[in-house]
Amino acid sequence: MLTTVAEIQKLLRNANEDEFAALERSLVADTRKGVRNAVDAARRRLSAERAERDRLAGLYRFERELAGSDDAVIVGLDEVGRGPLAGPLAVGAVVLPRGLVIEDLNDSKQVKPARRDQIAAQIESEALASAVFYVSPEEIDKDGMTASLRRGFRGALEAVESQGVMPDVVLVDGNPLHMDEREVNVVKGDAKCASIAAASILAKSKRDALMCELAKEYPHYGFDVNKGYGSPQHIEAIRQHGLCALHRRSFCRSFAQESLF
Repeated sequence: MLTTVAEIQKLLRNANEDEFAALERSLVADTRKGVRNAVDAARRRLSAERAERDRLAGLYRFERELAGSDDAVIVGLDEVGRGPLAGPLAVGAVVLPRGLVIEDLNDSKQVKPARRDQIAAQIESEALASAVFYVSPEEIDKDGMTASLRRGFRGALEAVESQGVMPDVVLVDGNPLHMDEREVNVVKGDAKCASIAAASILAKSKRDALMCELAKEYPHYGFDVNKGYGSPQHIEAIRQHGLCALHRRSFCRSFAQESLF
């Protein structure tokens, strides 16, 4: 029989829903403050866990509804790096196997970096196919962002197909790109569809790692911290040192010196 508050707290911290229901009934007459607080904390924890399970299930259910078939092969596509002043545009593509549920899967911006890298590693290990396709700063400057997005999404899709996986449905985050007849566009799809969220996380993890490596070659700009985005420190570094080979010159005209390493 449980007698101490510490014993009760320990059980409540680890209880699943059925165990909590039994504990709650047995503790209904226990008025000790530590016990009541522990019961409330366990109730909140289980409610949050239930909400997270429902959110994850919704990601998978929604994309199946879009596909119109439980048997359809779905690839999710998402881009990372549209707005930075430096570095490539990265487009991720992921085909998830049926039955795989990835904990914490979400829009990459909503996942902490360490957990994001763990999820990216799981995606690479367990996905039916996955790829990240890069569009260089030079291509972005030459062709503009709309054409670069089409090139990136098409390249990522072709990389998946080269692995022997032929999607029936191509889920694309954002507005229509008209790059494939199988294309289905989902605004804010990285928060609605499991495959798009996975593509977002994979692209973000890979691009961030690339920018950290490139920071060693171009140490003035803090690419390991800003990942190429226009932070005040990055803009000041451009003013002091000019542009390097990683910069998108068309993005930097308002404050850049016309120099190049």
